[in-house]
Amino acid sequence: LLQDGVGFFYVSKVICNSRTKTQRRHASHFTFQPDPVPTQYGPTQKMNLFQSVTSALDNTLASDPTAVIFGEDVAFGGVFRCTVGLRDKYGKDRVFNTPLCEQGIVGFGIGVAVAGATAIAEIQFADYIYPAFDQIVNEAAKYRYRSGNLFDCGNLTIRAPWGCVGHGSLYHSQSPEAFFAHCPGIKVVIPRSPVQAKGLLLSCIADQNPCIFFEPKILYRAAVEQVPVEAYTVPLSQAEILQEGSDVTLVAWGTQIHVMREVANMAQEKLGVSCELIDLQTILPWDVETVCKSVVKTGRLLISHEAPVTGGFAAEISSTVQEECFLNLEAPISRVCGYDTPFPHIFEPFYIPDKWKCFDAIKRMINY
Repeated sequence: LLQDGVGFFYVSKVICNSRTKTQRRHASHFTFQPDPVPTQYGPTQKMNLFQSVTSALDNTLASDPTAVIFGEDVAFGGVFRCTVGLRDKYGKDRVFNTPLCEQGIVGFGIGVAVAGATAIAEIQFADYIYPAFDQIVNEAAKYRYRSGNLFDCGNLTIRAPWGCVGHGSLYHSQSPEAFFAHCPGIKVVIPRSPVQAKGLLLSCIADQNPCIFFEPKILYRAAVEQVPVEAYTVPLSQAEILQEGSDVTLVAWGTQIHVMREVANMAQEKLGVSCELIDLQTILPWDVETVCKSVVKTGRLLISHEAPVTGGFAAEISSTVQEECFLNLEAPISRVCGYDTPFPHIFEPFYIPDKWKCFDAIKRMINY
């Protein structure tokens, strides 16, 4: 583990915690609000986000005899315990470790998928997906196109823990979705909660295109909901309106949705401003229609994500909305995102786009 920095991450955390209990830092820039209990998918069980991922993988292995799960340390359950118990239940030929080589993990997954099996690859942290970038962008995304649909690797799903976690620093906090949003041929999905995570992951696994599924790691244990036990799907490329409003449209995904929930409440209480909150859910291909319909109604748009602002996916949304809704806009589109710096350690609270930064953006738009 020490080879890729993961060991340093955990060893340093243990050392710091052993020195003093009073200086432990917590990431508390949001409060998780569970969604209403779904009733349409059958019996539910209390699960956090990593358990809902495990449940989705369990459902897949049980129903699809070709499905295999592989990655660094997945055999014993993985760093975040998302695959715990699956090797014992389904055998070492279906849930197994790989060498510490992201390029090899994805390259192997492409081969498994081309051969007709269901390949579920885990990249231990989204920050370490870059060695696999060539395999994803130049091979997986283009396999069907370059063969004229004679061959494809649509059965490939790549999972990766994603986003800030409160103490992850440079190499365990990144949000790289924008890199892959520039690549036709793959789908990029980010859930906000355990219920959404299971349904969206099962949709990715079933989809006939290679999918990248980024899991907000700060929510692995912080997010708890009643999750259906049986398999179900949540549609890809379909944004969800979580709160209807008339004055400002708020767009986010993953962890940032919970920040925006608080921002919407603050805007209503302090300013009398009604916010419409949209969870994009699928980054590529994204739901242009839902976002544009909302902006036509509200006349204002705030987009927020943890990734750096320059070239972040908020820029693509902003550009599209400006082209489609220009005459409906009452104020310039606002982006509240991470800064154009590497992700910091002790300065994380200043780096993240918290509710106060977003609230200030709403005030500027309303007063424009």
